[in-house]
Amino acid sequence: MITLYGIPNCNTVKKARQWLADNGIDYIFHDFKKQGIDAAHLQAWTAQVPLAKLVNRQGTTWRALPDDSKAAADETAGAIALMLDKPSVIKRPVLEWDGKVGVGFSEADWAERFGK
Repeated sequence: MITLYGIPNCNTVKKARQWLADNGIDYIFHDFKKQGIDAAHLQAWTAQVPLAKLVNRQGTTWRALPDDSKAAADETAGAIALMLDKPSVIKRPVLEWDGKVGVGFSEADWAERFGK
């Protein structure tokens, strides 16, 4: 089963969803804004994906954070606490498939990943 995590109005998430649909790949969409995310998922993701890639340090949510929150995100526990509190700081989309986790969308990468 493939699960795509993100928020529906994010342009990158929209592109990823369209790519999956265009390539006939079934998936479940998990909306961070409506469904949230739990610590177990974040723990599993941080085991596979570097914090520098998982935490979106470019967005408006990140820029609005106080410096101490930003500094805490350099450590796994602090980053998980921040992502639980503000899922918007998770880089999107996050894709889970076959026990693996990928972050971001690249048409070429996804074509290779799914043999398309």
